[in-house]
Amino acid sequence: MAWLTGYPREKVNWFPTIDHDKCVKCGMCMNCGRNVYEWTKEGPIVAQPYNCIIGCNTCANLCLGNAISFPNLNELRELYKREGIWEKVKEQLQREVSLILKRSCQER
Repeated sequence: MAWLTGYPREKVNWFPTIDHDKCVKCGMCMNCGRNVYEWTKEGPIVAQPYNCIIGCNTCANLCLGNAISFPNLNELRELYKREGIWEKVKEQLQREVSLILKRSCQER
């Protein structure tokens, strides 16, 4: 499922920012399954920002120093609304569900 349905990921302002003054170097951010972070002598850096899953903020929730932040969620919602992304995602989901149901019926 492509949650952006063709909209360029690089145009979406959704990735973490680290406040190194707050960072306690706990390493929790390194659990990111998308390899957004890289560990350096100074602690974590956001090495692959566009690998971040849009809407995910798990690393910020787990950060012991509350050093990780994300853009305002309302900005993301505005982008989805302005660019018609929600409607495109809905259409794609309907097509995919239709294909799954069709395959399921053919297998019976």
